[in-house]
Amino acid sequence: MNIDLDMYQMTAVAVVVYYVGLRLKRRFNIFDQYCIPAPVIGGVLFSLLNLVMTTGGFWQLTLDTSLQGFFMTMFFTSIGYTASLRMLKEGGLSVLKLVAVCAVLIVMQNLVGIGLASVFNLGPLIGMATGSIPMVGGHGTAGSFGPLLEQMGAQGAATVAIAAATFGLVMGSVIGGPIARYLIDKDNLFCFECVQEPVHKTPVVGKEAYAVDKEYFLFGIGQLLVAMGIGSWITGLITSFGVTFPSYIGAMLAAAVIRNLSDLTGRYEVFSKEIDVMGSVSLSIFLSMALMGLKLWQLSELALPLVVMLLAQTAMMALFARFVIFNLMGRDYEAAVITAAGCGFGMGATPNAMANMNAIVARYGPAPKAYFIVPLVGSLFIDFINAFIITLFLNMF
Repeated sequence: MNIDLDMYQMTAVAVVVYYVGLRLKRRFNIFDQYCIPAPVIGGVLFSLLNLVMTTGGFWQLTLDTSLQGFFMTMFFTSIGYTASLRMLKEGGLSVLKLVAVCAVLIVMQNLVGIGLASVFNLGPLIGMATGSIPMVGGHGTAGSFGPLLEQMGAQGAATVAIAAATFGLVMGSVIGGPIARYLIDKDNLFCFECVQEPVHKTPVVGKEAYAVDKEYFLFGIGQLLVAMGIGSWITGLITSFGVTFPSYIGAMLAAAVIRNLSDLTGRYEVFSKEIDVMGSVSLSIFLSMALMGLKLWQLSELALPLVVMLLAQTAMMALFARFVIFNLMGRDYEAAVITAAGCGFGMGATPNAMANMNAIVARYGPAPKAYFIVPLVGSLFIDFINAFIITLFLNMF
């Protein structure tokens, strides 16, 4: 039986897939514990169903992903609007140091991936699909760069990247806490100066307590669309010179310029809340679509190499966190907490980093410096850095 979903039907199913994932996440605590996004839960479930039905000969599913690129670009454009140089300056030297450390980590993840891919004769692009694209980048970057890698000739790269991102989400949460606890206990790194203060607790993410203003949402969506339009022109200009340049990076650049001109001149407002809401909606739909299209049967030939490559990334992340992040961030209690967070967003996402930190401070005491630095770097700057370093690597092949 042949089933063809047009772009409207595909979007509708993607929304249903998201809600199924959300329901399962609320029902089973393990998903929430490891910060697995709802679109990933629902999308993987759908891809498993597709695997069974396709290999069993029950259906042949064709998906129209025309809108996937639109939602992907809108999400990354919203990320561009968060890249405030003023906030980077206010963060001080510690923020700059962590940004530099993350840049080194990104390069190392890609070198490990490419190196092991050459050992298994898989080609450098498959190596990139297990490097910083899924590790630091998470599912969002994996879903956007995976199809690009396949266009460049790496069959199954999109599926590998998504699988690696899911693995990274779990392992980033597994290794972060133990490494930090080892460092703290080994050197007795307690936060003595703030031991009397209440333990820092991250606010529960929920509905924002502000009224919905249709005009503000129009302005926010308008700013996203304007940046996407300008970004399309930027991307077309750069690719005309024969450079591999992912389509959404131009939009991120345009959004960053608009944001920083607003900060600098104060002549107009950036509607950050509205942009953030639309970015979150776009990410959920985009991820659902990306995971619905996974061809899991392509992983059979890559099973052993993929396991080895992902275990190597885990070992490298643990060593990097222990000997690089901890040492460069000060070798004190705050540095140990940042080390736990580094494992979180170095192999997963910022929520993993925050969850790792929460587990540490609940036992050892508050770490106000870490709670300021990590969200700033993990949420605002690391995606930008990762996208540009990945682009540099891709232009080497």
